[in-house]
Amino acid sequence: MEDFKTIEVEREKGLALIAFNRPDSMNSIIPQMLHEFEVAMAHLAEDPDIEVVILTGRGRNFCAGLDVGMLKAEGAGAVTGYNPSQTIADWPGPVIAAVQGAVATGGFEITVACDIIIAAESARFVDTHSRVGLLPGWGLSARLHRAIGVYRAKELEMTGRPLHAREASDWGLVNRVVPDRDLLGAARAMAHMILAGAPGMAKSTKELIDGNSMRTLEEALAFERQMAEQVNLRNAPGDLQFGHVGTSKKL
Repeated sequence: MEDFKTIEVEREKGLALIAFNRPDSMNSIIPQMLHEFEVAMAHLAEDPDIEVVILTGRGRNFCAGLDVGMLKAEGAGAVTGYNPSQTIADWPGPVIAAVQGAVATGGFEITVACDIIIAAESARFVDTHSRVGLLPGWGLSARLHRAIGVYRAKELEMTGRPLHAREASDWGLVNRVVPDRDLLGAARAMAHMILAGAPGMAKSTKELIDGNSMRTLEEALAFERQMAEQVNLRNAPGDLQFGHVGTSKKL
């Protein structure tokens, strides 16, 4: 994999960790970061040994959104052509966001595109698009209200007020809230639970749920039947795994 300057990539058994790596700038987004993220995700998608990606940020913050200096000099056009949220949505397997500190604007959009969100107690989610004079272009308006409801989404997107981790949990935005020191451990534990399933099922489950998100109930049921036939009939009885049934592991 390439020698990246604005992100770090670590590989472990079955999973990869990508970290935004501009901590002195609160991991704010510049075109180079977006390019390197796309390249890294494409490489990982081609690696049959990687089934789960954990996305986090180095330092005290996950991502503060677009770099302010860049915006002042070049405007939002500086990142035209990039869409990290779509890169996440298209990745063939679950992407776990492990977020802390500022999860702001573009960083917020990236987070809600992930499949599972683990938040540190320090995490604060905020959308400042309306304050700056921009509209979200990486899916926030399409995804946020599906997670927390239309009225709450409008409140956050219109007022720009921060949503702290515990309230985000109460609103159903995040899966877990953990002490900051346990953030990556909790994300890895979640990844290992996913990896304990039958091979390829996390990818198929993501495709099924995401494929149904824009469908009517009737369309969703038909799509589920189609997906189930494709996936379930692909596995011979001897390929099914039952050792984990009836057991659980608390995170």
